[in-house]
Amino acid sequence: MTDATPNAIGAKTKARPGRLRLILLVALSVLSLGGGLVAAVGPSRVMQLAGLGGEAQEAAAEAAPEDEAAGEVLRAALAGDPARMAMPFEEIIVNITATTASGRQTSRFLKLDLALIYDASQPGAERLEERRIYLRDSFQDYLRTLDERDLRGSLGLADLKSELLRRARAVAGADIAHEILVSDMIVQ
Repeated sequence: MTDATPNAIGAKTKARPGRLRLILLVALSVLSLGGGLVAAVGPSRVMQLAGLGGEAQEAAAEAAPEDEAAGEVLRAALAGDPARMAMPFEEIIVNITATTASGRQTSRFLKLDLALIYDASQPGAERLEERRIYLRDSFQDYLRTLDERDLRGSLGLADLKSELLRRARAVAGADIAHEILVSDMIVQ
């Protein structure tokens, strides 16, 4: 009998560390997924998704630009003309190509925050908001064809803005679009 008791106790003690490891693994996985979610969409958005974000916070976040410098640029661009309107776009993230020092083609990310300035008094301006998704699609199509060298320096930025403006005018069907403002451009 004395031999059976230690084996039974020994079997129970061996099973517990296995369960403990499983519980720790599941807890670590849940924490990692939660951390990844917070890193991907931000803590305020996670709170909104969980139903813990107040409506006042959501309204304030939508009313105020995320980047204060971007808000100042928009206010300055619209200051002189009441017919000028701004259509900000959500950030656009696309892959672009780059060439390494050894000549190998690699992929980089381009993050772009921009706004379209247009004349609301012109005929057809009311359609522009309806065409926002087509504008964004046209911008993304062009941005994906770029190479990292295309974005270097002030000439690269000027070319980028002029090409995006040309595409905006083509999608809008008129010269309603006046200017493209770039508030943030990051190549990583």
